[in-house]
Amino acid sequence: MTKVYGNRERERKREEREIEVDRGPDWLFVRLHPDQQRLDQVADRLWSVLNKHFIYRLVLEMDDVEMIPSQLMGQLVMLQKRVLQHGGALRLCGLSPQCEQALHFCRLDQALPHFANREDAVHGCAFAKPR
Repeated sequence: MTKVYGNRERERKREEREIEVDRGPDWLFVRLHPDQQRLDQVADRLWSVLNKHFIYRLVLEMDDVEMIPSQLMGQLVMLQKRVLQHGGALRLCGLSPQCEQALHFCRLDQALPHFANREDAVHGCAFAKPR
């Protein structure tokens, strides 16, 4: 039993390093530090966090994400659909120019609204313009 508990504890600690959660009034703020080998589970892990807090308005802080591989884009689109089905909102902030460009090339820049910072995202200020 000790080994199983140890594995679960290691898994929990790894998830805490990948996802930092901050709760504000009516919003959750999550700073993402994605592990390239676990991208296929990002939407499920974030959805679990939203359910745990009973809040479906999420600002995903992407300051530490250097590039958005297609797998992560797919996960974000899947999460966006779930959030919208629950009357919530998903907004991105802190995107690097490369990430903004990737969203634009995939025509996801309107589907995944992105802002300069957390405050602009919460207030729904004008979308960040592609550079």
